[in-house]
Amino acid sequence: MFKTVMRATALGAALFAAGLAGAQAQTIKIAYLEGLSGPFANVGEVGLRHLQFAAERVNAKGGVLGQKLEVIPFDTKTSPQEAQLVFKQLVDQGIRYMMQGNGSAVAIALSEAMGKHNSREPSKTVLYMNYGAVDPILTNDKCNYYHFRFDADVDMKMAALTTYMAQQKDIRKVYLINQDYAFGQSVAKAARAMLNQKRPDVEIVGDDLHPLGKVKDFAPYIAKIKASGADSVISGNWGNDIALLIKAAKDAGLPAKFFTYYAGGLGTPPVIGEAGVGNLKQVTVFHSNIGGSRTNAEVEAYRNRFPDSKDDFYWTSILAAVDMLTRAMEQTKSSDPVKVAPALENMKVDQVTGEGYMRADNHQLIQPIFVSTFSRANGKDVKFDVERTGFGFKTDARIEAKDTVLPTTCKFKKPKA
Repeated sequence: MFKTVMRATALGAALFAAGLAGAQAQTIKIAYLEGLSGPFANVGEVGLRHLQFAAERVNAKGGVLGQKLEVIPFDTKTSPQEAQLVFKQLVDQGIRYMMQGNGSAVAIALSEAMGKHNSREPSKTVLYMNYGAVDPILTNDKCNYYHFRFDADVDMKMAALTTYMAQQKDIRKVYLINQDYAFGQSVAKAARAMLNQKRPDVEIVGDDLHPLGKVKDFAPYIAKIKASGADSVISGNWGNDIALLIKAAKDAGLPAKFFTYYAGGLGTPPVIGEAGVGNLKQVTVFHSNIGGSRTNAEVEAYRNRFPDSKDDFYWTSILAAVDMLTRAMEQTKSSDPVKVAPALENMKVDQVTGEGYMRADNHQLIQPIFVSTFSRANGKDVKFDVERTGFGFKTDARIEAKDTVLPTTCKFKKPKA
């Protein structure tokens, strides 16, 4: 009798475990790792909305492989150390896909942690979708086979930006100001090298690096820029660091043009207003006014999905990542990253900006890049304003995907077949 009860108990436990495993298998989980608290929480929240937007679209069509996508947010506090702890948590939870995009120092830490984990436990391999951490080293010397980047890197964007700047003959003196970490340092390095090559007559009159997310008043920096006589400023600042920098420039009446990576939203347009018209520029893989019915529909769909938020459809890289991931799963009929990763290589993606493809030699998405200028919304070439300010961005230059390809030093350690 005792043995019968034990067998029944064991059978019940096995059935319960099988049922639990079956329930867990009903979703394909994507861990979203960003600073959801601290000075860059607003940036992390925008990315989360974009990922939810992308996942909901897939789920509305029945999901992938009969399963729904489930987004699991984790707060990294935009800290490399915290991100490594969070990575362990998602591994413990059996999550095989992660997405992150803000903070290249965080991205490097995550890529390294993932590399160590995947080599130790190949049966639990994790794949990393990077939608915005753009230090070139991530697809060069520190590339990882299971890391895929869906935004253009610093050098690709700087090549586009400096080609545009080289044609502006009124640019004579340039000041560089960037955040003091991997990304900001790479922006400054690329700006110096590329401007010197394309416009050796342009003088770099200043080069400042400041602490990430800790400067509350940029007035002293703006005073230095003003004193230098700079007519142009290049900055890769993002989040509050770009909003506060632009605010200080406006307050001081600095007449210089700003060439930026991330001035297109998250508080900067409302701060600068009319003063930014014609003077605030950005280099991006997307902005709301590139034109076309598909673009307009996407912008309006995002606004309708999040009517209480003033942020705009911006991270096409997140939509591209989710689209390519689901297609790779469908092609391989598997959600195992070991099988999905090779399917992503050389895969093409048809975005609103045009066709792109994933490089097989370093896992960098190749796509068009745009230089645009802050302008008054007019319902035509500036159809959509930014953050409901009455101002938006107008395209100055479009660089086709084929013209953004740069050499790579990446040498993958590919997993054994």
